[in-house]
Amino acid sequence: MRITETFFSVSEELRLFGLSCLMGAVVGAAYDVVRVFRLIAAHNGFLTAVEDIFFLMLYAVSLTAFSEAAARSEMRLYFVIGNVIGYALYYVTIGSVVMGTIRKLFSVVGALLRLIFRPFRPCCAFLRKKATAEFVRNSKNIVKPIKKIKIVLLNKQHMLYNKMENTKEKEREMRCRRK
Repeated sequence: MRITETFFSVSEELRLFGLSCLMGAVVGAAYDVVRVFRLIAAHNGFLTAVEDIFFLMLYAVSLTAFSEAAARSEMRLYFVIGNVIGYALYYVTIGSVVMGTIRKLFSVVGALLRLIFRPFRPCCAFLRKKATAEFVRNSKNIVKPIKKIKIVLLNKQHMLYNKMENTKEKEREMRCRRK
């Protein structure tokens, strides 16, 4: 009967640590995709948090798959440490170059699009002005009847639940009118 090993040799641990550092760099590249998406579409804090939570869930699944495939389903702390080191190295080296290049590319493309669409700007401003005026006029027609509706409970004379307070209020008003 052959007993399987329950521990890793030092060379196996070093190999796994190197692979986990490499995996951290891949996670950094995947996070750059998320960062590029944030550059393309404006995000508020809530959407950013949702994306980060989703990304961390994907990272947890990938770390579990890594330990399953490379380390006989054994999770070790140095896997996470290697991931963090690999991510940090990627982030400060290749990641900063990649994101800087992408930001410059987006600014060049944005300037080019602004240049192309500059002749259409006055036309769009004119259409926007007309549409805004039409919207404001229509909204006023909708809001006027709504403002005319009386809400009975907000009118002090029609309050039913505190008659004593209403009579005191009326007496004060009468005194003020006499003076």
